[in-house]
Amino acid sequence: MVMEDLRARCEAAGQEQLLQFWEDLTAEEKISLEEQINALNLTDINEYYRRTQTIKKGAAVDDQLEPLEPEVCGGTTRTPDHFLELYRNTGLEKIANGEVAVLLLAGGQGTRLGVSYPKGMYNVGLPSRKCLYQLQGERIIRIEQVAAEKYNKHGNVPWYIMTSEATKAKTSEYFQKKSYFGLKKENVIFFEQSTLPCLTFDGKIMLEGKAKIAKAPDGNGGLYRALGSSGVLQDMIGRGIKHIHVYCVDNILIKMADPVFIGFCVTKEVQCGNKSVEKTNPTEPLGVVGKVNGTYQVVEYSEMALKTAQLRTPDGRLKYNSGNIANHYFHIDFLADIVRNHDGELTHHIAKKKIPCVNEVGEPVKPTRPNGIKMEKFVFDVFRFAQRFCCWDVLREDEFSALKNADGAAESTPTTCRHALYALHYKYILNAGGRFSDSTGSVLPEIPGHVSPILDETREKGYMNGSNADEASSSSDEEVKKSLVVEISPLVTYAGEDLEYLVSGNIYAAPLIIAASKESVGQSRIRKPSFIVDK
Repeated sequence: MVMEDLRARCEAAGQEQLLQFWEDLTAEEKISLEEQINALNLTDINEYYRRTQTIKKGAAVDDQLEPLEPEVCGGTTRTPDHFLELYRNTGLEKIANGEVAVLLLAGGQGTRLGVSYPKGMYNVGLPSRKCLYQLQGERIIRIEQVAAEKYNKHGNVPWYIMTSEATKAKTSEYFQKKSYFGLKKENVIFFEQSTLPCLTFDGKIMLEGKAKIAKAPDGNGGLYRALGSSGVLQDMIGRGIKHIHVYCVDNILIKMADPVFIGFCVTKEVQCGNKSVEKTNPTEPLGVVGKVNGTYQVVEYSEMALKTAQLRTPDGRLKYNSGNIANHYFHIDFLADIVRNHDGELTHHIAKKKIPCVNEVGEPVKPTRPNGIKMEKFVFDVFRFAQRFCCWDVLREDEFSALKNADGAAESTPTTCRHALYALHYKYILNAGGRFSDSTGSVLPEIPGHVSPILDETREKGYMNGSNADEASSSSDEEVKKSLVVEISPLVTYAGEDLEYLVSGNIYAAPLIIAASKESVGQSRIRKPSFIVDK
């Protein structure tokens, strides 16, 4: 394309600023910038921006918002045990039949954690030093085993991992280095989401350098386009997958292919489902699941008026209390319909960000406050296309602790995640008939949050020592001393099952680490895990 044609195209779209430094560029830089511009559909980008300006917020959303109808809701605390068992067995049967897949949304980097690699590689400081990816991969191995034991046939749970341009290479290299955490290589499938240009607040495409367009991933809702363009949807269909569990990488308590959740969705015969936790307060930064103008939606906390978020029911609970935790179920038929027929109908949302760019004279700028927007689609925006939908509420302490911030922040840090896992595993031991004692031999209470400080030399004894160059570790001696360290390998138990024969009647002094012996990994049942117990 000659320069005149390129300039005419940019000017016609109102994006002539893309060529403002043209005369300063080398021949190679001109070729590169021309290729970047030609790869863009400027008309579509302008339309995406225009649509973002018409999104109804505040009072407009509030006027149309209503809670979910009770018949589409369920939850772990209000469901009778026999139904929970029914859902669990249904889900396990689908896993044993090879009908279940998990899909990880892993396009983000660990910027807020202060690292330059994918968040899934982060090690929060567990005694095992396992990163998020390893915990999740081992949970897949274990739930395959549990299903195989129940139904005497082994179904693979393929792990589809959506990366971004910034994370794909590092993620795939890391998995290869770690031998896919014990999973078969052919059952770990990487694919990449698209990117979109970053825009100024008035819709102008930004330049990161004189010859480089500033771009960002198109949000986790870019999943649907990526499923089609990458061939992943066809791979799922070819494998006979019918039920897909979609989640985000940063939840350390995530239950991979949760059979109870899948069984609930299958029993309800829904097209898609959402797992949620009860919001702690009206301003907690979690979107709420509800109905807007008669369709199922997640309304972001920033899109609700405070007076609406504060509404309560007669029993004192928040009226809109189903907090979205990026944990979803899709039936393959619904997913295929979205990919083929509805992806273009999804509206982009805007996120105000601090975007590195160049100023009017081409000098690099690292802004200290938001200076532009990224356009993103949200994975849950497809809920509105569902005629059959359900929502499954779970206990936060059992299933949700997100890793978002570096230590020193008020919440969602490596320390809060680590302690959440310890508390859950402490509960697993108690439920299996084990107990804990402090350094004086006194039996500790059965409420994890009320444990006394009992650790004095954990770091010196090696449980927190050592690190890998590609994995961060975050823990302090003081925090270790104030916590009860209990870590159980996912290869030993998925959700507390099969621990009675190991721990019932025993009293332990922390730290307690239960790990699977190497020779038992991959067998149908891990009966002789090795113990690392410090008394």
